[in-house]
Amino acid sequence: MGFTAPKPSEGGNFEPTPAGNFIGRCFGLIDLGTQTNETGEFIGKSNHKIKIEFELFGEDGEGNPMTIEVDGRVMPLVISKDYTLSMHEKSTLRKELGSWRGKAFLDDDEAVAFDITKLVGAYAMVNIAHKTNAKGKTYANIANLSPLPSALKNAKPAPVHTNRIFNLDAPDMSLFDKFYEYLQETIRKSPEWKAIGNKVTNDEFTGDEGMVFGEA
Repeated sequence: MGFTAPKPSEGGNFEPTPAGNFIGRCFGLIDLGTQTNETGEFIGKSNHKIKIEFELFGEDGEGNPMTIEVDGRVMPLVISKDYTLSMHEKSTLRKELGSWRGKAFLDDDEAVAFDITKLVGAYAMVNIAHKTNAKGKTYANIANLSPLPSALKNAKPAPVHTNRIFNLDAPDMSLFDKFYEYLQETIRKSPEWKAIGNKVTNDEFTGDEGMVFGEA
């Protein structure tokens, strides 16, 4: 059984992931389906979303390891970011993937054809910034992604979290059952999930379908 990231804190006292630049490894790619913004500047607008998950390696500003104990096992801290499934020239994801690769996509054809499942298992430098809301609560967000420095490419930390890919075109229901409740609820809101209904079983999942960026 693969390790499933713990549910994020939704209230009370919690410490956000430390701010800084850390080695990260992408271990998760989650298809969230089409989601409607419920807050913010673009309230009411719907876009197909994906969640990209990273495990983090290193120490915080006080020299403490970036780890957490889960079910008696010491695990790297994790952080994720939701993106619109689009490689339009102005999309955040296209910009950040270009930064991660260390080079921009040559043109729209190259960008749209990019298979995002190739991200899983790849390493990056993950820059984390803190943001405090009107209620005084501080959140950690991925501000930027960049390539590993040359000196680290041959000394990458060993993977800890099990790689996982969830694709609504061919859903692995056994993986879905391991997601924390809020993530399950988010996916269930999508029309793609509702189209699946209760007929899909894990036996129907082949796992060989990749996800490719579109022009949303």
